[in-house]
Amino acid sequence: MSQIISEQVKLDRVKTHEWGQRGTAGVSFASAISFKKVDVSLGGRKILNQLDLDLMPGEITCLLGESGSGKSTILRVVAGLQEIQAGNLKINNEIASSAKYILPPQKRGIGLMFQDFALFPHLSLFDNVMFGLAHLSREEAKQQANVALLRVGLKGREGDFPHMLSGGQQQRLALARTIAPRPGILMLDEPFSGLDSRLRESVRTETLAVLRETNATTIIVTHDPEEAMVMGDRIIMLRDGKVVQSDSAKNVYEKPIDLETARFLSPLNEIPSIVKSGYANTPLGSVSARGFAENSPVIVAIRTTGAIEMRASEGFVNKKDVVIGRVVTKRNALGIDICEVQIAGIDRPIHVRARANSEIKVGNNVFLSLNCQHVLVFDQK
Repeated sequence: MSQIISEQVKLDRVKTHEWGQRGTAGVSFASAISFKKVDVSLGGRKILNQLDLDLMPGEITCLLGESGSGKSTILRVVAGLQEIQAGNLKINNEIASSAKYILPPQKRGIGLMFQDFALFPHLSLFDNVMFGLAHLSREEAKQQANVALLRVGLKGREGDFPHMLSGGQQQRLALARTIAPRPGILMLDEPFSGLDSRLRESVRTETLAVLRETNATTIIVTHDPEEAMVMGDRIIMLRDGKVVQSDSAKNVYEKPIDLETARFLSPLNEIPSIVKSGYANTPLGSVSARGFAENSPVIVAIRTTGAIEMRASEGFVNKKDVVIGRVVTKRNALGIDICEVQIAGIDRPIHVRARANSEIKVGNNVFLSLNCQHVLVFDQK
């Protein structure tokens, strides 16, 4: 009997592994969102500080920033769950929140997916999705619930309960419940943080496909820069309750507004230098410092991935730019070598991530060449 049950569990997993056919999610009427000089204070601390932010209909925006920068508070303000002390929030050019007025959450056309999914354990999968469809007739609600469950690959499991699902399936159920009412605004708060790393990429890819299909204006809160770059049409970098940079993922990564933003986006090797004749010299080579005053102190920020080519033997085309270093430590992580390399003229070993190479060994010399496309220069403050 136990073998039969085990085989049935395996069959159920196969049936629910695949998501539904793409292009079948219900389409929403996307909403515009506008923050104007919004202040939010909690416990005597300003969480949002004169925040100005405009989100276009149908846009997928990722909010990035350290804990306490205001990301989740923005979601709560849009949802009508957080009062504001100054300024206003408009949805489709109508005031939804001000210091004196707050439109009830149920009248805002919002779908909010929480980090812990917030599923109702005592309700079936079908009833979980039906929960937000009370404003529709029973037949319309059933139709939209079925469409949502089918799209996330949970059709056939309607009578099951959340505890019978894996973490990935619970995430899909939460997404189905969020999109079923076809809201004009979708908001996802750290939606993939609780998933196994092996599942995260595939679930993220399928979730993005669903979000595109709905056409809803979408806000995603994440701590993961890679996740933001993969999913967002635009990235909003937040710090101390204000927008410090708002741009496409490509531009934010290639042209971060300041060193603190660059540090958040990727690990860096930071080398102090002085600008001479438009260049900043480092023991790894010279990099362009156009726009910086002569003799001004700068930080040359070298990304650990992509900025340094490392070889066990000399074989570069331009040998004059090659620097010799010694491998201090080496770890292998799924086909990537993570190394610390000591370079003459630099106090601490630099960090390098490169494709796995069995010829590179701890204690041996390596040959390094700088790729200036992945090198940034900032004022030294």
